[in-house]
Amino acid sequence: MDMLPVNLVVIRHAESESNAAKRRSKKGDNEAANKLRGRHTASFRLTDRGKEQARVTGEWLRKEFYGNEIQRWRGWGFDRCYTSDYLRAMETGGLFQLPNARWHCDMYLTERDWGDIHALPEDERQAKFGEALRMKEQEPFFWRPPNGQSLAEKCLHVDRVLDTLDRECRDMSVLMACHGETTWAIRVRIERISQQRFRDLHLSKDPDDRIKNCQVLHYTRRNPFTGELAPRANWLRMVRPAENPVWDTGWQTIERPKYSNDDLLRLVETVTPDVT
Repeated sequence: MDMLPVNLVVIRHAESESNAAKRRSKKGDNEAANKLRGRHTASFRLTDRGKEQARVTGEWLRKEFYGNEIQRWRGWGFDRCYTSDYLRAMETGGLFQLPNARWHCDMYLTERDWGDIHALPEDERQAKFGEALRMKEQEPFFWRPPNGQSLAEKCLHVDRVLDTLDRECRDMSVLMACHGETTWAIRVRIERISQQRFRDLHLSKDPDDRIKNCQVLHYTRRNPFTGELAPRANWLRMVRPAENPVWDTGWQTIERPKYSNDDLLRLVETVTPDVT
């Protein structure tokens, strides 16, 4: 992963059947979660709410990337569009209704494998896997669900995608419709988010630290303030077009961490050893 496209736009899919079922299950209503038993996660579709989120986000994308006369230097539209092979991401991408889109389906963009805890009602999940879920709060980056996949392992899949972009798409604008955990893996690899920083974001109660349905992450190598092209994607803007009012971080400079010897030791000292 030496060089990304000039513009890389990553979008989490709109609300799916499993998203809605999980939300209801946390409130004690397991009817939707029970309906999903026996179905593979690849088959989950969007809810009516999700379809509307995708349409609204598509309208924003068309205005932002196809009709913005002020920022002509950005280019017009997308040279290539990717989607996960899972139906909810494909449906989201199709509902964006991007002009002249030709989609590439990529299995490496599919969602993290949640193993045995996939699509279970919340009470059953806690009863069967409560201890494993508690371990997730200690090390969310390296934690692996029973018979599932850690986020660290998902990063290896993402690297395959980013390597393709490096080989084939350096001078392009690229859009990807994928999943929440896949988007986090992309963030970790592009922004070099440490496991400690990821844990802080995972445990944060600030809604701004979430990646919500149809959230847009726009990485660019072109300085949004000067128009100059950089060798790395040094700027990020995040937008939730489906929210009212629209949530928009504006352009932020990506600060990739580096550590001195003392920095490393300070990180180590945050954990007290049990055996000396």
